[in-house]
Amino acid sequence: MAAHEVDTEGAPETGGRVTITEIARQAGVSVPTVSRVVNGRSDVSPRTRARVEELLRQYGYRKRPSTSPTGAALLDLVFNDLDSPWAVEIIRGVEEMAHAAGAGTVVSAIHGRSGDAREWMRNLRARASDGVILVTSVLEPMLHEELRILGVPLVVVDPAGSPALDAPTIGAANWSGGMAATEHLLSLGHRRIGLISGPPRLLCSRARFDGYRAALEGTGLTVDDSLVVPGDFHPESGFEGCNALLDLPEPPTAIFAASDQMALGAIEALRRRGLRVPEDMSLVGFDDLPEVRWSAPPLTTVRQPLADMGKLAVRTVLKLARDEQPDSPRVELGTELVVRASTAPPAR
Repeated sequence: MAAHEVDTEGAPETGGRVTITEIARQAGVSVPTVSRVVNGRSDVSPRTRARVEELLRQYGYRKRPSTSPTGAALLDLVFNDLDSPWAVEIIRGVEEMAHAAGAGTVVSAIHGRSGDAREWMRNLRARASDGVILVTSVLEPMLHEELRILGVPLVVVDPAGSPALDAPTIGAANWSGGMAATEHLLSLGHRRIGLISGPPRLLCSRARFDGYRAALEGTGLTVDDSLVVPGDFHPESGFEGCNALLDLPEPPTAIFAASDQMALGAIEALRRRGLRVPEDMSLVGFDDLPEVRWSAPPLTTVRQPLADMGKLAVRTVLKLARDEQPDSPRVELGTELVVRASTAPPAR
């Protein structure tokens, strides 16, 4: 029998077969909720269970034993790519919370390609996932619509910017993080502060830039466009952006790199020119990835609570799977400046 189909022998009107999707539609619940009722799971409200069981009886469905001996929930965790260190931090948070909730996880990467996304969707249908945590804005509208039709709960974790999807989202306070990084450098006496920004199409990049600008304006300064260079959150762009800033007739005395990976690239650019951090150039990153504590010198950065974002995503998607609504459709977790050895007052 195909996935998500129930035997309707003896159904009073339709005969043949009816999909679990149709049962869910008539009951006004999600497909995973019907699956939980069918499999005898306890995490369904009595009222919802009674409504679903009445429809199952109406269509002559005979319950079969659950294929899972534990009846554990299954969650899909989907990334665009897995080559970013912050992906590991999100996975760590998701796995920790899912384990505590007795849920299993399946991790996938769709690489922004429609073929990979469609293959993932086929696999999702086959394994009857209880929910999806999406860490990418690259999802074709048709696939998002299919998730909606299937009734599979969706939560978006968006460290790279809020996507245009009709789903609860979990992010971080990027504006205040950018402001805190720049205010820290200003407090040390820096006035020419370079910015290696992220991709402008991402909301988080624009928010970090806006925080940088707000901090400068709060001190009576304006943004010098020559001190703002583009980046893409990868080390190579930090290396190139730092070199571009150093080539200016009057280089900055400090740099705010909008990601830790770009900050590490900037450190390498400075090293190759025989410049020291922080004696010749102060540097602040963004993310607080584990490796920056061991960079030379340890990096001052803005901590983005990536693992906590993963944990909250699990709690939210499991709440949706129980047909409960989240407290807010958009949650932003706080960021925190972590001062280490890469910042100091300007030498000149």
